[in-house]
Amino acid sequence: MPGTTQIFCASTLYGVATLAAAIDSDLFDEPDRRVLLVFNNSANPETTPALDEMPGFAPLREHFDEVLSWNEAIRPFHPGAWTPRSDDIPLFERYLRMLWGLGDDRVSLVLESIQVAPALTVAQLFTDAPVDVYADGLMSYGPTRNKIDPLVGTRVRRLLHLDLVPGLTPMLLTEFDVPAHLVPTPAFLKVLGEVTETVAELPDVPGDAALLLGQYLSALNILSPEEEEDLHVRMLRGAVARGHRTVVFKPHPTAPARYSRALESEAERLGVGLTVLDTPVLAEVLFDRARPALVIGCFSTALFTASALYDLPVAR
Repeated sequence: MPGTTQIFCASTLYGVATLAAAIDSDLFDEPDRRVLLVFNNSANPETTPALDEMPGFAPLREHFDEVLSWNEAIRPFHPGAWTPRSDDIPLFERYLRMLWGLGDDRVSLVLESIQVAPALTVAQLFTDAPVDVYADGLMSYGPTRNKIDPLVGTRVRRLLHLDLVPGLTPMLLTEFDVPAHLVPTPAFLKVLGEVTETVAELPDVPGDAALLLGQYLSALNILSPEEEEDLHVRMLRGAVARGHRTVVFKPHPTAPARYSRALESEAERLGVGLTVLDTPVLAEVLFDRARPALVIGCFSTALFTASALYDLPVAR
């Protein structure tokens, strides 16, 4: 008899924490094997740590039998750019089954961001696998932004999401009548608490500090690097205008390295203390441990977790 393997795909610690909370809440049947497949989608994955190398991953690792790397499987191609030709799909499925020791197992997939590669690629390669989609952030509240092939869309059984906007039902995949299911908030907070306990190296954040959440909009070609720096400087000015004299800037984990000193220069000009947090940790770790006086962002999901789950004041 073939066994059953669940493949959970993730590109962020936040996503894996969501999956861990869903597993703890018995939202998945018990398989023979539970695999975490890690995507590193950063612009330069060779120089950016994958999520399983980040502080706080250890307690999340315990939810899975094995951790595999998508980047290793398709190297030297970039996960966000590589898709197989349709004629090659059976060949690549056989390759992955051999590489990951799947044999003839019945595979089910749990995917984020199904409308784009690499999640869409994985769904296309395992042609018969049923699919669950989970929301790694706010994108699920809007409609599906790309048209999805019905051969993929009709295999999606449900959308799992956190209650980031209480009372609002996500629109993602509603064109396929996919029902939305909540991942319980207490389970998610419990998982994040376990993550926080394992992160050792964090700077002291004073209780009156404002936390600025960086984005990676220039990496997505939404803003230029200069416009993104200016966005962060405007966040800093806004924090100072509201009376904060200590500011912590947390770059996005997948953002490219910053070369400009615009933020540091502005902090010196305004006479405020600035700490740039170089450790790639979840913003929620800071919410839990430091409880900043104000959280400032642009469109970060962390603004909603700060407000809805940690009851912290936020500003956009």
